[in-house]
Amino acid sequence: MKFVDTAQIECQAGKGGAGSRHFRREAMVQYGGPDGGNGGKGGSVILVADKNKHTLLDFSFQPKWKAQDGGGGEGGRRSGKNGDDLRILVPVGTEIFHAETNELVCDLVEDGQEFILCKGGRGGKGNDFFKSATNRAPEHAQPGEQGEAGSYILSLKLMADVGLVGFPNAGKSTLISRISAARPKIANYPFTTLTPNLGVVQGRNGFSFVVADIPGLIPGASEGKGLGIHFLKHIDRTRVIAHLIDIESLDESGEPLDALDSYESIRKELEKFSEELAARPTIVVFTKADILQDQEKIQAARQAFEARGIKTLVISSASGEGIQELIDSLTQLLQVT
Repeated sequence: MKFVDTAQIECQAGKGGAGSRHFRREAMVQYGGPDGGNGGKGGSVILVADKNKHTLLDFSFQPKWKAQDGGGGEGGRRSGKNGDDLRILVPVGTEIFHAETNELVCDLVEDGQEFILCKGGRGGKGNDFFKSATNRAPEHAQPGEQGEAGSYILSLKLMADVGLVGFPNAGKSTLISRISAARPKIANYPFTTLTPNLGVVQGRNGFSFVVADIPGLIPGASEGKGLGIHFLKHIDRTRVIAHLIDIESLDESGEPLDALDSYESIRKELEKFSEELAARPTIVVFTKADILQDQEKIQAARQAFEARGIKTLVISSASGEGIQELIDSLTQLLQVT
């Protein structure tokens, strides 16, 4: 299934039914009174967060949504039928904005959470409603009200506890495939991962958490380089960041990339996007321990980070080295944040 995290929709709630202008006619009754019924209420457009939905792809094919109109009133004081509400399923974590003002309308963050996006119009009153001691035969009946309508932007932010960040080829996809059932595409070239991946990790004592693999972070991502800012929003809700670093990686000129420089480069992009996000608890994870040649280099890098108070771990997703320690460390951080 194609991952789509932004969509624009047009919504129209149902119109209320018209009230009835009707007078009863009965045998042996000289003057029949008004008995026009009220119109039914128009259906509303309701968004419902559903944990089984993972993309906004459906809205690319169906951008326009309309709820049912209410039925008109009838004689004999019979009210019109209410229009059916239109319930639209969206992924958990969907934000809704007004297309014109970009104002946040709602944020659906829990499974089953509902929000009335467009309210249905009220049904009109029939002439029976308007009769009184001074107006025994009202001719007037109301038309139904128009339902609310609008254009909205849907924006999906993944609901993950831990965000995996780092340069392309740092081992994020391999790690998430090792610690969860997620099976992202893995290859030895940059930007193999083109969409975020989610995986559920089972910790000790029944504790579980969700990890998101965020692609495309390079220097300048917040200005649109690489895959740009597009996927940074998907770690906005995370509580813990795991920063993956390949100690043997090279920079663009082919020179060895300093681990601290790698960390600071990505951290600056996070700060530009959100200082609050950059300040969240972080673990630095040195990957690909099974192919590390220079053990002194890794020890020096760990000491440099820990001198700054940043916890570091060394893992190998291929051999499994350090994987359980990483899961335990993430579990511990999540339980205290």
